[in-house]
Amino acid sequence: MTQPRHRADRFIDPVTDPRESEKSLGDERETLTEFLRCQRLTLQLKCEGLDAAQLASRAVEPSTMSLLGLVRHMAEVERGWFRRRFAGQDLPKRYQSDSEPDRDFDGAVADQAVVDEAWAAWHDEVAFAEQFARSTDLDFVGHDSAGNPVSLRELMVHMIEEYARHNGHADLLRERLDGHLGE
Repeated sequence: MTQPRHRADRFIDPVTDPRESEKSLGDERETLTEFLRCQRLTLQLKCEGLDAAQLASRAVEPSTMSLLGLVRHMAEVERGWFRRRFAGQDLPKRYQSDSEPDRDFDGAVADQAVVDEAWAAWHDEVAFAEQFARSTDLDFVGHDSAGNPVSLRELMVHMIEEYARHNGHADLLRERLDGHLGE
């Protein structure tokens, strides 16, 4: 008989957790940047070690949510906010369209090429967002999808919230797949 595993026993070892840093008591920009970095890394950690079929596995019917869908969705969110709304780049959405508004999740299928493209897109969008946030004043104003003004400061907080909410989904998806738990 195997010993039951305790939730606390399955967290990532703090010594090897890439989200741990020596940064504390930073200024506003450092604090926002560090919290967002940790949330982004959490999504990546939730997906580590899974194959294409596992990443594309849906939560429960009728939901289309999957870990791969979350990666695609967050690439879309990063692109929409940082490139399109804040940097003013006239680029199409990566996955969504008027005719397929849920394609970020609906197109998340168990195909290694789809997985590879999703990670490449996410890394590309995160790299752009990090560079933009590093080189732009926190008081810089972009606009939300309704045209309302939003400061970069507000966007950074929004992105932390967006990742945190979806990382909660990722916790449940990962636990359902293989019992893996983590912070």
